[in-house]
Amino acid sequence: MFDGMMTTPVTFLLSHHFASELPELALPWQGEETPDPQMLVLNEALAAELGLDTGALRSPEGLGLMTGTVVPFDAKPVAQAYAGHQFGGYAPRLGDGRALLMGELTDREGRIRDLHLKGSGRTPFSRGADGRAAVGPMLREYVMSEAMQALGVPTTRSLAVVGTGRRIQRESVLPGAVLARVASSHLRVGSFQLVAATDDVELLRRLADHAIERHHPDTASAENPYQALFEAVVTAQADLVARWMLIGFVHGVMNTDNMTISGETIDYGPCAFMEAHDPAAVFSSIDVDGRYAYGNQAGIAEWNLARFAEALLPLFDDDRDRAVTVATESLGTYRAKYRSSYSAGLRAKLGLPSGLDDAVVAELSESLFQLFHVSRVDWTTGFRALGSAARGDAEPLRGQFIDLPSIDDWLNRWRALNPDPSAMDRVNPVYIPRNHLVEEALDAATAGDLAPVHQLLEVVQHPFDERSGLERFATPAPESFGRYTTYCGT
Repeated sequence: MFDGMMTTPVTFLLSHHFASELPELALPWQGEETPDPQMLVLNEALAAELGLDTGALRSPEGLGLMTGTVVPFDAKPVAQAYAGHQFGGYAPRLGDGRALLMGELTDREGRIRDLHLKGSGRTPFSRGADGRAAVGPMLREYVMSEAMQALGVPTTRSLAVVGTGRRIQRESVLPGAVLARVASSHLRVGSFQLVAATDDVELLRRLADHAIERHHPDTASAENPYQALFEAVVTAQADLVARWMLIGFVHGVMNTDNMTISGETIDYGPCAFMEAHDPAAVFSSIDVDGRYAYGNQAGIAEWNLARFAEALLPLFDDDRDRAVTVATESLGTYRAKYRSSYSAGLRAKLGLPSGLDDAVVAELSESLFQLFHVSRVDWTTGFRALGSAARGDAEPLRGQFIDLPSIDDWLNRWRALNPDPSAMDRVNPVYIPRNHLVEEALDAATAGDLAPVHQLLEVVQHPFDERSGLERFATPAPESFGRYTTYCGT
């Protein structure tokens, strides 16, 4: 299938650390030809960060790079192999069914970053699917990942969305596209699960060493580097999920193949932002039992990390009983780490001083959440209005509640702690990717009008700065929007 591969000598230089160091997990592949590639959106700021020329990216050569049909000199594009638990059930062979790791770039700060394509065509891991992607879901990932970046949440990034000129069949016929994604790496818990299932301890060790070098180099000097690696991932994921919870983000598909070793958010398929506060909030069409509901995310992350620990057991200790003890002790740190990150985030959202007892923060926040839930207060506007209340104007907040005596009592207790409204405004956003506005923009883009996507991007990339004329971007969906359901796009 490589006879027609186009190559380019010098414009784009990619390394191939993953493909060369872990060939057992890397299947050489290339993207399928695209009839009429067109740049739909290009992240010029990210391109500059990566040291890439935007003019070159817009050229035929650049479009070929970002659809997988032009391979830079000495690059080794591969489809990655991994396994994973999907909705609690183990799938022994998953892998990049519609994706391609083109290779690694070194950014201007010397960091290694993956260039990964999504929607580039079928691979041997496609499991009967067409390997393609539609414009709407790829633009969704672009918008969501850039919003998360602006909100300060560790995330994979979107470099570009390129239309392929091909029509693809889903519930209807849709225009096709490829997303060019940038990540610290695409190593995931499922990568380790696949290798652990082979009982090849040396391959598992090579994979763990690769992860240590790539993401957690400080752990290499630890007494037990692999235990230290596990604990570093526990810390990163505890902090990540706490950040999701603090902004009302619902990932929607927290399978172990979607949990990164880097601690970055990955896969923005059926994700959404919660509006009315609801621990049971679910938006994914396939999460029929609510496994990945908003309020379950911290517990699911712990469950996924337990699967990671199981995969690493042979590296923890040669004696299985001792290895299990190591794993249990290290995993046991997750809840305290999560609580610490979450409590610090709540303290900031409520504008409270750092010396305040955690129990006071917990009681205040839990009682506020109960009031939010009863009155179906919008998570984002509710917290933002607290800043006004701290300045003396509580009406924007009170107007969102049914039980006024209860919220007034809560406000009196909270104000007695002298909350800092300026600090609150730095962490409580005005703008998030509102579900109805995302759908409105994606529908327009599917029909050929990209202007709403560009406007939405401009708004969510500056989430904390309130601007006149953008009121509709700070307003929850109207009742007529109904219950929001998201789809993975395959």
